[in-house]
Amino acid sequence: MEDYTNFNQNEEEAELSFSDKIAGIFTEPTSTFEQIAKFPPKGIDWFLPFFILLLLVIGSQWLIMSNPIIKSDAIRQQRAAQEEYLQKEVESGNLSQAQADERMEMIDRQMEQMSGNIGMIIQSISIFVMGFIIFFVVVLVYYLIVKFALKGEGTYSSALVANGLVSFIGMIQVIVTTILSLSFDRLMRDTSVASLMNIEKTELAGFLLSKVDPFSIWSYVILGIGLAKMFKSEDVKKYIIVILSVWVGWSIIVYILSKFVPFMQNF
Repeated sequence: MEDYTNFNQNEEEAELSFSDKIAGIFTEPTSTFEQIAKFPPKGIDWFLPFFILLLLVIGSQWLIMSNPIIKSDAIRQQRAAQEEYLQKEVESGNLSQAQADERMEMIDRQMEQMSGNIGMIIQSISIFVMGFIIFFVVVLVYYLIVKFALKGEGTYSSALVANGLVSFIGMIQVIVTTILSLSFDRLMRDTSVASLMNIEKTELAGFLLSKVDPFSIWSYVILGIGLAKMFKSEDVKKYIIVILSVWVGWSIIVYILSKFVPFMQNF
């Protein structure tokens, strides 16, 4: 009887396989992260999911931009945004109309060059480089909040694992977004109600509806669970609320800044 009990205890403490971790993120995230937290964080648990996510994002961009209707519309939108920005610079006296026209011609040439295969390759490399930079910075922000504001017991690597494994939900979102973009013949950056209804996110109604995104909400809820368990906390709800609040708070800041800095609309 004693040997049987010890066998069960050892079995329960066995580390999850990578495939079990993937399945657990979707089926039993709380117990999955709880089990992962019993062992030292592994680099493969955050690097591989995020690496695959970036590959999917790049593949999605190539596939979507192979649609001539979407490509033409994307270029038109980018050009319109640049024209609007330059016109505001003219009206404020920072540029003359001649200077604005000259810059617009240069932008047109750059956009034409970037619309080809070379431009797509450069964009793909940028996605990888900037993707990892943004990932590390975002994880650092979450780590500092969890470590010092929520008094969690964990390391930066623990936060990397929690954020990295959530990438599997992001993968599904990228696939769904790609299918929707090709189905509707228009570029969709997410799965929010605003994107589905084709409402501009620069307006208040569009901004609010852009937060009604099932995949984004799902991701942040799972991230809250992951951070709670990786940082040895039983108060999962508090972590979820804090993570969702950070997401909404940052979105509000970006929305306000986008009124003055147009490129912030892409964040």
